[in-house]
Amino acid sequence: MIIRSWGARGSIPVSGAEYLQYGGDTTCIELRTSDGNIVVVDAGTGIRRLGNALVRNGEFDITMLFTHAHWDHILGFPFFKPVHRPETRITVYGCPMDQGNMETLLSKTMSPPYFPVPYATIKAQIDYNPTCTHDNSITVGTASISSIPLNHPNMGVGYKFTEFGKNFIFLTDNELDSPHRGGRSFDDYVTFCRDADLLIHDAEYTPDEYPKVRGWGHSTYLHALELAMAAKVRRFGLFHHNQDRHDEQLDAILAECRQIVAQRGYSIECFCVAHDTELEV
Repeated sequence: MIIRSWGARGSIPVSGAEYLQYGGDTTCIELRTSDGNIVVVDAGTGIRRLGNALVRNGEFDITMLFTHAHWDHILGFPFFKPVHRPETRITVYGCPMDQGNMETLLSKTMSPPYFPVPYATIKAQIDYNPTCTHDNSITVGTASISSIPLNHPNMGVGYKFTEFGKNFIFLTDNELDSPHRGGRSFDDYVTFCRDADLLIHDAEYTPDEYPKVRGWGHSTYLHALELAMAAKVRRFGLFHHNQDRHDEQLDAILAECRQIVAQRGYSIECFCVAHDTELEV
């Protein structure tokens, strides 16, 4: 599997000299299976750049997954150029929500007064499917995909991608220290992540910030690191960077995580996911 990050920022896109290293686009992950299938997770603002690359390369067969439906994970969808091309075929797997299915939600984001171009003008063929659940895994090419509910307001789902015995786990917007409806316990997430080759996890807050934002649906970098160590993952990527967290601050957080890993005697490779990170699993 090849995993590319097109956006790793949380809550709202940002720009400026202080964000050049890790980027300002919100969540969008691209996964390429060994047999060439394309899986896209979430449609934050990073999906715009991904769409440009896909059109440029003439690639129009896509599977799209959503972790949840908060703004920062869907607001790039209208700017995803493949949806405006008739040769595009997209298979969508939604996420649990109380406000309707994924097609209804995406069409609302492109309706007045929020957007000038209506959803009905989309030229791509989009097939909507039920949520990928723990009891209903899906297969895309040579990869199988299973899921676990997230601890997040309005619910969400995290994914495990497995190919040839290797596992990549993506858990964004997951609050490990405060329960939410439909979420799971810390131990459940440890079991889900056990021995993963790569874990990318929400690490939006610092311990000092957390008391004021408890219940907002995000973890501190230390809580996320504890999960990575408890599950004995091989590589751990900090993700969903706070909109006010500039590059030097993320470097300092990463240095602290690496120091803790060394002091505890683990061999986990820690890194901060950037807007152009590319990994192979």
